[in-house]
Amino acid sequence: MGSGGQRRTRRDEAAEANGFAELATDPFRADRDRLVASPYFARLGGVTQVVSASGSALLHNRLTHSLKVAQVARSITERITADGSGELVAGLGGCAPDVAEAAALGHDLGHPPFGHLGEQVLDRIARNRYGLADGFEGNAQTFRIVTTTEAGGPTPKGLNLTAATRAALAKYPWARLHRPHPHPSSMATPPRGAAEPPEAPGTGSAKFSTYLTELDDLEQARAPFADRIEPWQQTVEASVMDLADDIAYAIHDLQDFHRIGVLQHAEVATELGRWLDSAGELAALPDAELRERHRRPGRSLEYLRRRMHAKDSWITDDDAFADAVARVRGELVDELLGVPFDGSVEAEQATATFSARWTSRLVHGVLVTSSPSARTGHVTLRPAQWHEVQVLKFVHRRFVLQRADLALHQRGQASLVASLVDALDGWLADRDESARLPRRLHDLVELAEEQYAALARTAPELLVGATGEPVRGTDAIRGLARGRAVIDFVASLTDSQAQGMLDAITGRTAQPWSEPSVL
Repeated sequence: MGSGGQRRTRRDEAAEANGFAELATDPFRADRDRLVASPYFARLGGVTQVVSASGSALLHNRLTHSLKVAQVARSITERITADGSGELVAGLGGCAPDVAEAAALGHDLGHPPFGHLGEQVLDRIARNRYGLADGFEGNAQTFRIVTTTEAGGPTPKGLNLTAATRAALAKYPWARLHRPHPHPSSMATPPRGAAEPPEAPGTGSAKFSTYLTELDDLEQARAPFADRIEPWQQTVEASVMDLADDIAYAIHDLQDFHRIGVLQHAEVATELGRWLDSAGELAALPDAELRERHRRPGRSLEYLRRRMHAKDSWITDDDAFADAVARVRGELVDELLGVPFDGSVEAEQATATFSARWTSRLVHGVLVTSSPSARTGHVTLRPAQWHEVQVLKFVHRRFVLQRADLALHQRGQASLVASLVDALDGWLADRDESARLPRRLHDLVELAEEQYAALARTAPELLVGATGEPVRGTDAIRGLARGRAVIDFVASLTDSQAQGMLDAITGRTAQPWSEPSVL
């Protein structure tokens, strides 16, 4: 069946499943509207993007970031439609603008309080305390929300999204372990995110888009694409979302930290200028010396160049890298950072010009390829723009994320998340207080028990603990369910809700907990 026919079938099935007459003409727009109407989407306004905004209008949160990703995704779909790629895209399964936009709007629904920091803490707790082999991962949590834990849709569980939109939300379309088989982590060149994290060997892929409890949902969503793309490849719409996320991250987070005075002209200019002036000298340094004195100007950028050759040799080119460094120095360092942000009209116009110019340049660098590297999707960037994104992201990582004051702030947040899990776990274990549990936590426990019991009946070979040992018996299954429920509960809080609930449950405030604690 051709792509158009397949699309019509998916639309018809969505209309029948949902029971809404209007969906017969536009089920994908209904997907987008349901995602925007979800309280999980509204919650993103209170979740950290990089650092807590604390009410500041100068910093992006997960909601404003998602809106900008959606804007870029829409621009990319228009670009690939206009550049003559329509036939190739259709052969890969199609690219509906509303699906790509919906995936962009929903891609961060699963991010817990305090962003990636909270994600890392919850993953360690899920695996090490509760024995959950697939731990916690923000993308998998997003998929769990839209298929399972969201209760505001037209069905008892999830949002009842079309297969196309659910597949588009799967940035890493595999489970942490086992599926698909062979698992992409075993490939000679694993896809981005599929390899094991070096700090946690034996734990499965670093990134993934489904827990075992939602594995059937992912397989069903991707079934229409089975004869068009590889099991480990993103759909075209997922590839658009992923690329839009990269572009938005590369541009808008730099703007934020320029505005609040964190991203300083002198140190960025010194790093980029030193590398440009001494590229040959730096390239001759042994790896060991480069690592030992990596804080010296130019060396971090040289380390990036070598790492790109090691991980992305399919596209890395030294001339393109040098051109990218020069362009970023000229347009980011000399033009934007060269004038401190003072809140004036002129300063606002400069940041807006930077954003518009770079967004346009990167979107115009998009192309569709029929046989991409495993390290990228079917929708990718031309070499010049690809290198520029790597350099922009480097500036953010090196001069923002690696700051000691940010590390201090994040260690406190990590302690907060861990303490809240401890407190809720103790509450669940207190039989005298079980009747007064937050109702949503109680419901999540029941839901997880139902799911793990079903897995024990239908796929017991998949039900293993974090150590790889099979999980057997009612008590063991309840233990997994309790862990997943606590993790779901904490992950659904905003930053301020997490702080406020911990203060209340540990007696650090005289006020009773009054704000609704979860969705």
